[in-house]
Amino acid sequence: MTGDRVGASRLCSPVKRVKTAGVPPTNAVTLGLSPHSGWAALVAVGGSPALPEVLVRARIELADPSLPGSRQPYHALEELPLAEAERRLRRYESTARSMARAGLASIVDELRRGGHAAAAAGILESSGRKGRSLEAILASHALIHTADGDHFRDALAEAGAHCGLVVHRVSARDLVDKATAALRLSEQDIQARVRELGRPLGPPWTADQKSAAMLAWSLLISR
Repeated sequence: MTGDRVGASRLCSPVKRVKTAGVPPTNAVTLGLSPHSGWAALVAVGGSPALPEVLVRARIELADPSLPGSRQPYHALEELPLAEAERRLRRYESTARSMARAGLASIVDELRRGGHAAAAAGILESSGRKGRSLEAILASHALIHTADGDHFRDALAEAGAHCGLVVHRVSARDLVDKATAALRLSEQDIQARVRELGRPLGPPWTADQKSAAMLAWSLLISR
């Protein structure tokens, strides 16, 4: 493994990278993604369910700082006439999808160069109520919060499919239950193993990175 390296690009700021071996991919890897407003924590896990290993820990940028409102797009649209809101939303969506594709593709390509084939991506899903239309969303501040998050989750899901990954969207509320069922370990054992997964990397190993790692690890079982 190479050492930690931060800030490689605006689209994707890697913290730990895999060794480039220049060989065809042989080992399946799963990705876990924990989205936030304008960015997502990504953890790629390889190895086996019994012996998982973090191969990449990175931050994928999803909002263009030169585009006002792109970090919280639905909040930015709240006071606009509907037609103008729809027009601006299309631009926000296009930007987020382009950045998600570029950021995720760079990780997938790097894994491939290191001999690892990214097979699946898990995205942590919100449990918030969703609006049926833009008009309904903009009329409710609670729906706006959920829509802001889903804006970036949708961009990541589209990027995952574009990269040829099987995409799973898992409610953050159900993550632990799904992980215990998939890995056949207790919650305490899983939490302890996830903490240990981050130890070789050093800090930061934050709650969102741990959740992304748990999700990626649980998806290894189906590879």
